[in-house]
Amino acid sequence: MASLRDIRTRINSVRNTQQVTRAMKMVAAAKLRRAQERIFRARPYAFKISEIISHLKAFVDPSTHPLFAPREDRSSALLVIVTGDRGLAGAFNSNIIKVAEQTIRERYVDVHAAGRLRLLCIGRKGHEYFQKRGYELVGDYRNIVEKIDSAGVSRIVGRIVDGYEAREWDEVFVVYNEFKNTISQNRILEPFLPIPSEQFVTPVMERDVEHHAEAKKGVAVDYLFEPEAAGILGTMVPRYLNFQLYRMMLESNAAEQGARMVAMDNATSNADELMRDLKLKYNRARQDAITKELIEITSGADALAGA
Repeated sequence: MASLRDIRTRINSVRNTQQVTRAMKMVAAAKLRRAQERIFRARPYAFKISEIISHLKAFVDPSTHPLFAPREDRSSALLVIVTGDRGLAGAFNSNIIKVAEQTIRERYVDVHAAGRLRLLCIGRKGHEYFQKRGYELVGDYRNIVEKIDSAGVSRIVGRIVDGYEAREWDEVFVVYNEFKNTISQNRILEPFLPIPSEQFVTPVMERDVEHHAEAKKGVAVDYLFEPEAAGILGTMVPRYLNFQLYRMMLESNAAEQGARMVAMDNATSNADELMRDLKLKYNRARQDAITKELIEITSGADALAGA
C-alpha cells in the first residue's frame, strides 16, 4: 500500500498537470475563436472563386490549359497531407494520417510500389511520421501551420504546380481536416491537380443552403467577359489554387484548435476525477494509520496496567 507521502506527492503532481491542461484549454479556445473568424471569412470567397472557375471552363476548351487536362498516363502522384505542428490534440493528427495511409493503400498502391509516389507534408506531425517510414517527401513545411500567410501558401502551390508541369507527378490530392464544429471534423480527400471538371463541394459547403442556391442560380447566368474568357481563366487559375490551399490550411488549423481545446478539457476533467480518487485513498490511508496508532497505544496501556 502506498504511503501517505507518496499519495500526497501524486495529488500535487496531478494538480500541477491540471493547471497546465486548464491553461492550454484557454489558449486553444482563444486561438480557435480567431481561427473560426478567419475560416468563416474565407469559405464564401473560396466557394465563389471555385464557381467562377467552373463557369469560365464552359467557355473555353479545358484541354488548352495545362492544369485542366487530365492525363491518360497517371503513373506518378503527389499526396499533400495537412497536419498540425504539435500534439496534445486528441486523435486530430492520427486520424488524418490514417486517411492518408488508407488513400495510399487503396489508390496508390502500384504507384507507391513503383517508387513514383511523393508526399508533401504541411505540418511537423505528418512530416516526421512519413519521414520515419521511408516515404519520399517534397520540401520541408514544418512549423508554418499556425503562421499561415499568402507568401508561404504561394511557395507551396508554386512547388506543386512546377512539379506537375515538369511531370514529376500526374495528379495531386490533398488530405486535410475540415472544421465542422468545436468537437468534430470532416476528413477530406480533395483533388487539387488537374483541376476537377466539376466543382468540388465539401460536406460543410454541401449543407449550406445559401451556397447551393448560389451555385444553382449561377449555372443559368450568361456572362460577358472582358477580356476573353481564356485570358481571365489564365489569370484566375493561380489565384484559385492559392486560395484553395489557403482555405484547406485554415480549415485544418481551426479543426486542430477545436480538437486541442476538447482534449485539454477532457484532461482537466480526468484530473479532477483522479484527484478525488487519490484524496479518498489518502483519507482511508490516514484513517488506517490513526486506527493503527490508537490500537498500539491501547495495547501498550493495557500491557502497563497488567504489569
